[in-house]
Amino acid sequence: MKHSREIKVGIVAVVCGCLLYFGFNFLKGVNIFSSTRQYVGMYDDLHGLVEQSPVYIRGYKVGQVDIIDYDFTSETAFRVHISVAKEINLPQGTEMVLCSDGLLSGMAIKLIMPADGAAGSYYDRDAELPTRYEPGPMESLQEGLLTKVDNALDNLDSLISDARNQLNEGHLKQTLANAEHISNDLAVTSGDLRRFTHNRLPGIVDKVDTTITNINGVAANLREADLKATVARVNDVVDTLQNVLTSKDGTLGLLLNDKALYTHIDSAVVSVDSLVTDLKAHPKRYVHFSLFGGREKKQKK
Repeated sequence: MKHSREIKVGIVAVVCGCLLYFGFNFLKGVNIFSSTRQYVGMYDDLHGLVEQSPVYIRGYKVGQVDIIDYDFTSETAFRVHISVAKEINLPQGTEMVLCSDGLLSGMAIKLIMPADGAAGSYYDRDAELPTRYEPGPMESLQEGLLTKVDNALDNLDSLISDARNQLNEGHLKQTLANAEHISNDLAVTSGDLRRFTHNRLPGIVDKVDTTITNINGVAANLREADLKATVARVNDVVDTLQNVLTSKDGTLGLLLNDKALYTHIDSAVVSVDSLVTDLKAHPKRYVHFSLFGGREKKQKK
């Protein structure tokens, strides 16, 4: 009876220990029922990486960080041990990349396999993988801001240096003197303009008013002119001229409409043209004829 109680207590203690072990590993994210492969990576700075941090391949969790050893006497002070599911083989050239696990999360390990990894050439268990660090989005943003701030400070330094040089060389004083001179000229010009506006502008306005009044008078005279009577007289003259041209009784009408008269005039013009042509060809004939009153008779032999 006494031994049976001790056996029960021992069994309960073993069960509680097993439950505690399984529960603790479950909370750590370790699946004790699946076998894993261990690999190692060396880093000089962990950037906040802790044990039980996830291990990803293409965004899928395949393991976790088991142990982190450190030796601060070495340049690469941290030795990170990771475990990956046993069915996953890492080909030669796989990189163990330390990266950010989101904006609000911690750090994680990302395994990047080579695209042209040789089939059948894999890392052995506990092999050391090549490592590198990939800055997170906040660090990249911080670096970009720092770069822009540095550039702005450099530009500010250059601007201050240029301003100091201008002050030392007296250019700023000359610029201020030129500005004062321009201001004085503007004041003089403003006074002249004010006097012109006060003295000359009223006379100009009066002349403009007189000119506008004269233009209005001319326009009124034009409106009062008997344009209709003038146009009627012009129309009468045009009608009379048209009647003269079209009438067959008048001299001008006969001249324009009588075809026989036109033919006689044309024949007379042709005869006169022939006479002029003959006169040019035989001028002596007409000279002798005009002197003796007739043609010279040929002397008989």
